[in-house]
This record gives sequence, C-alpha cells and structure tokens, in this order.
Amino acid sequence: MGMNYLQWRQLRKPFILGAVLCLLIVGTGGTVLAHVEETPEARPSSPSTSSSLSSPEEAGLQAACWFVTIPYGAVKVAYAIGGGIVGGLAWVMTGGDTEVAQSVWIPSMIGDYIVQPQHLTGEKPLRFVGVTANDPPS
Repeated sequence: MGMNYLQWRQLRKPFILGAVLCLLIVGTGGTVLAHVEETPEARPSSPSTSSSLSSPEEAGLQAACWFVTIPYGAVKVAYAIGGGIVGGLAWVMTGGDTEVAQSVWIPSMIGDYIVQPQHLTGEKPLRFVGVTANDPPS
C-alpha cells in the first residue's frame, strides 16, 4: 500500500534536514578542495611538509581539515555576523563614523573561514580575527 499524507508529513522534516545536510557536506567539501587547489600557498615552491606527504596522508589531512572546518566555520560565521551587527550599532551610535564601525567590522569579518592543510601543518597561521593593513605581519 502507498504512503498516506500523515505518514509523509512525519517523514518530511527528517528528509528535508537530511537533504540539506548532504548538500552542505558536499558543498563544503568541494569548496575546501577548490580553495586549496586555487591558492598559490597551496603549492609551495620548495619541498615542505605537505609536498612530502604520501597520498593517504594527504587524504587524511584533507579529511581532518574538512571535519575541523565545519565547527570552526560555523563559529567564525556567527562571530562575523555578530561583528556586523555590533559594528552597525557602533556606526549608528557614533552618528555615522565609519572608522569606528570598521574597527569592529574588519577584525570580525576578515580572517580565515576555511581550515586548510597548511594551517594544520603549521606552514600558514590560522587567523580567526582578521588583521588590518596597519597590523604587522606575523
């Protein structure tokens, strides 16, 4: 016998949640791989830790990056949204002083949203809080 309407309604929420989760997983994994392949830092000119890794080690590093990026990226996005709201309120409270708002927006919205293999191997620093042009490079 076919599924009636009530049974479909009960299964609809978990089905939609599962579909969204699958799309998020596939989209995030593809984004991480595409981002790593496109960045010049991803292909070091001199031999380093990442170039001497074997294929299973590279796959493990990519998997670790993917699993770390999901919670890290969620927290970073929440922090950026909060910074956007607080910066907007600061802008309003100061009568439209963009410099004050940017002092909140830049640190909260700029930074790394995706954990890359270079972050895990220590070749590149992971920046949760963004740096401005005035900050010294580390």
